[in-house]
This record gives sequence, C-alpha cells and structure tokens, in this order.
Amino acid sequence: MSLFNPWVILGIVMAVLSSFGGGYFKGEHDEYTRQQIEIAALNAKARETEQAMVQVAQTYGQTLRKANNVAKAKEDKLRADIATGERRLFIPVKAAECALSEGDTAIRKLNACIQTYETLRNMK
Repeated sequence: MSLFNPWVILGIVMAVLSSFGGGYFKGEHDEYTRQQIEIAALNAKARETEQAMVQVAQTYGQTLRKANNVAKAKEDKLRADIATGERRLFIPVKAAECALSEGDTAIRKLNACIQTYETLRNMK
C-alpha cells in the first residue's frame, strides 16, 4: 500500500471531512442550546418587568379610586349640608349641575395617568 493509492487518499479525505462535519454539527447544536437558554432568560426577565409594571398600574389605579372615593364623599357631604340648610352657598348665578366637581375628577384621572406613565417609562 502506497500513500498515493487513491483509496488511501480517499480514506484520509473522508476522515478529515467527517471530523469537520462532526465538529460543525456539534458546534451548531451547542449554539442552538445556548440561544435557547438566553431566550429563556430574556423571557423570564421580561415577565418580571411585566409583573412589576402591572403592579405599578394596579397601585396607581387603586390610588385613583381612593382619591375619587374621598372626593365623592366630600362632594356628597357638601350636597347634603346644602340640602339640609346646614351650609349656605352665596352664589348669585345658578351653576350648571354637570359643572360641579367633574373637572376635579378629570384632573385626578390625568394626574394618575401621568404618574403611571412616568413610573412605567422609568422602569425600562
């Protein structure tokens, strides 16, 4: 057997090619596994951020509801006091029914929206 025998050369070439092919396949598989681990880690981080954002939104929503309830209680007490005569209003012109306290409610909603947006924007 000579080194220049075509079967020997073919055997050497096949051995080299198969070793490169095996290495390529293993490297591709390892890279795929690494990418899947990285994707899972990024998904977990995104879920944590999402949960934190949901908590912030719920907190501001609850704060807004409490502020609206307090304002509604004050408004109801004022209306009841006026109705019973315990408190008198000295307004020369009759105000429209819809103009009473709706602006305050809109301002509270807007402030809660702004606070929620700023908090969520700063979390990223």
